[in-house]
Amino acid sequence: MGDISFLNCAPLRWGLAHSGAGEAFGMVSGPPEWLAEELLAGRLDAGPVSLVRYLRHADAWELLPGGVAVGSDGPVHSCHLVSRAPLGSLDGAVVALSEASRSTALLARMLLEDAVGVRPVYRWVPQDLDGMLAVADAAVLIGDDALRLHARPPAGLRVRDTGALWREWTGLPMVFAVWVVRREVAREDPERVRAVAAALTDAAGRARAHPEEVAASAAAEAARGPGGRLSEQVLLDYYRVLDYSLGERQLAAVREFARRAAARGEVPENRSLSPVPGGRP
Repeated sequence: MGDISFLNCAPLRWGLAHSGAGEAFGMVSGPPEWLAEELLAGRLDAGPVSLVRYLRHADAWELLPGGVAVGSDGPVHSCHLVSRAPLGSLDGAVVALSEASRSTALLARMLLEDAVGVRPVYRWVPQDLDGMLAVADAAVLIGDDALRLHARPPAGLRVRDTGALWREWTGLPMVFAVWVVRREVAREDPERVRAVAAALTDAAGRARAHPEEVAASAAAEAARGPGGRLSEQVLLDYYRVLDYSLGERQLAAVREFARRAAARGEVPENRSLSPVPGGRP
């Protein structure tokens, strides 16, 4: 089973470790784009992928039973549009899109073009804020780098939370990633798939019940990484806004995002969502 190596999934890692399920499923960590490629190659059976990746490959993957996602109903703290000038002044400007992102990069383009009403020029570059702003007027930043920027916003930069912007624009939550299973695995071993889904749901519940312990564990995890330690309070605030559910309201948001993405030719049109027990996709 795949696991996003960012801090957004640290609560699930904590919950799986405390239930013992992580060892039972053979966890493999990595960035979301790498996980998607491993799933497509058949080297992973299940794991989280960006929403855009799921919509592009829904013929090969099914949503895990019960519905597990990474999203927010408003600010997400870890997916940002960063600029020196107001977003409304970016018509014709260069916007650097992170090569680590698919859903947030497309979301940023929707927000800029359809919500703000500007037409920037986009450039895909490696995620490094200083390097991005050296070649562009604005940048899309995700993951732990974006969370650190939220915690310590530098002077002279405007940091706009894409989750908050999407909520203001559509009135809906934003789903950034979903957990999927390869279709052939779902058919060959449905009991195992249900066990994975139940373990993730249990992990999310355990994490919600122990926020201080989760934040302390995540702070220690961050300290071991290249970006350095984040305070437990920053992580507590982060995990209060993250939502791992995929219920009716989140599915409505996925359909709205899919409709807008299909209109741009980014995903197939009329993409139906795989059934999620307990909901009506």
